[in-house]
Amino acid sequence: MELSKIKTLIDFVGRSNVTELTVTEEGTTVRIFRKHAPAAPVVKPGSVEPQDVQSVVESTKAAVSAPIFGLLHTAPAPGEPAFVALGDVVEEGQTLFIIEAMKVFNRISAPCAGRIAKLTSANGNEVDAGDLLAEIA
Repeated sequence: MELSKIKTLIDFVGRSNVTELTVTEEGTTVRIFRKHAPAAPVVKPGSVEPQDVQSVVESTKAAVSAPIFGLLHTAPAPGEPAFVALGDVVEEGQTLFIIEAMKVFNRISAPCAGRIAKLTSANGNEVDAGDLLAEIA
């Protein structure tokens, strides 16, 4: 399957409501899927008891998961600093990682603004679709 066709399929899944797509052509199978991070809870003033505050705060963390299988790159190029480190403040849409799959470099962006609360995988490791890469608080 040609690289341009794979890129078109990735773009299609990214723009549509499709959550999984599997295409086989000439003996090559490409599986593309995405997982949505759970939406943050809506809390009305006065509706939360003091003992519930911690659970509300914990549930507003955004999980950043690998959308595809591939090789994780934490920096834009070898020898350069990582995109993010534990404790860094990030903006929505900021690049956090790159996942290399079939010589295609897929940028993984922050789904929301916040502070990097957890990083789970090291540079050069293989990641599977759905693997937790980071948490943003």
